[in-house]
Amino acid sequence: MVKEILTSVAIILTFIAFAPYIRGILWGEIRPHLFSWIIWATTTLIAFVATLKGGGGIGAWPIGLSGLLVVFITVLAWRRQSDHSITRLDWVFLIAAFASLPVWFITNDPLWAVIILTIVDLLGFGPTLRKAYHQPYEEGVSLFAIYAFRNLLVIGAMEVYSVTTLLFPVAIAIACLAVIVLLLWRRRVQPPTTTG
Repeated sequence: MVKEILTSVAIILTFIAFAPYIRGILWGEIRPHLFSWIIWATTTLIAFVATLKGGGGIGAWPIGLSGLLVVFITVLAWRRQSDHSITRLDWVFLIAAFASLPVWFITNDPLWAVIILTIVDLLGFGPTLRKAYHQPYEEGVSLFAIYAFRNLLVIGAMEVYSVTTLLFPVAIAIACLAVIVLLLWRRRVQPPTTTG
């Protein structure tokens, strides 16, 4: 019963986290980095399947829901041409992320899938961290804060505790905290620009 409650709360928090972020994109307040979201859409959906195969059970469902919402944000970012500042470093992150995916297909092991997908997903934070440093007002803190907390609930809801089921949500929670710290620090030292 506890696992079901944790999963339900994690699912609700997933919607709560993404709703203002999606609204911010639609209103032009948030401009997500397309490359990060392409990487996250791919890895989150595959991590969902791997976590299920690894015995995560009901605790994996919030990851699957996140995957669907991340795909939606990726489409919004593409359609709205959210962030045009694609650098060579962003290309390095994207290429490195997708170059590591074939290793999982070769191994066909949920543990290796989660290890590789976690690394790939963390590479997806690269463009967003770079953008957060230079444009800290174009990212939403609330998404990353709620998402970090939500992942703690996902961890509690896992039916089996192993590296396969825990690595992805733990690593993503830590990465979200890193984005929050960077955004808050940069907003403190860089005043918002005003348009004339």
